Amino acid sequence: MIEVFQSKSELANYFCEELYKLSISKAKIFIAFSGGSTPKIIFEVLASNYKEKINWDKLHLFWSDERCVPPDDDESNFGMTKKCLLNFIDIPQKNVHHINGKNDPEKEAISYSEEIKKIVPFKNKYPLFDLVMLGIGEDGHTASIFPDQMHLLDSDKICDVAIHPSTGQKRITMTGKVINNSDAIRFLVTGESKADILKKIIEEKKEIYPAEFINPLNGNLNYYVDEEASSLLDKRMISLI
Repeated sequence: MIEVFQSKSELANYFCEELYKLSISKAKIFIAFSGGSTPKIIFEVLASNYKEKINWDKLHLFWSDERCVPPDDDESNFGMTKKCLLNFIDIPQKNVHHINGKNDPEKEAISYSEEIKKIVPFKNKYPLFDLVMLGIGEDGHTASIFPDQMHLLDSDKICDVAIHPSTGQKRITMTGKVINNSDAIRFLVTGESKADILKKIIEEKKEIYPAEFINPLNGNLNYYVDEEASSLLDKRMISLI
């Protein structure tokens, strides 16, 4: 389903309310966050409006991918989440499972995979996350699965090492099989710069972009987009919020 919001703020509030409803539905909730400008707004709304509303003891937080930089680096997804959300909520430290980007990438990918195995329940031989938050790059990548590394979609590993095709920066990412095993996947896509790639992924279906291959086996997939990102889409395909 493609749902269009008038602004990033409306999108963020809608997602936060969905997360709240999920948090009261089960005894334990397993979530994988992503980085980016739209998640940053979501984290700020959670910190401001859901600090007391959500029972954070029930949530176990993971990350779908991470840059191989120290946690206090400006490029760290975990670092951004800490600054915008974790510093403001009362969540047990044992419930925060972040990728340590300063460690050796290959070893950390294995270590993080083992951490997921210990905490997250399994189904279909893979971890079963309740919710995975994702973005889409202008090149069609998602998490840190890039178009020149499509093998990460079919990898039997839980996490693996990816390399940014332009900068050469190493990253750690959850693989496609893990992401597609989730109960719910939410693509958060905002801004005019994402309009072209969003149209290609949703309407043209050339099957050349990693994001095209994200579709949960037994769960549900929603695109939450703002008006700018949806500007090139066939309006018959979308639901306006």
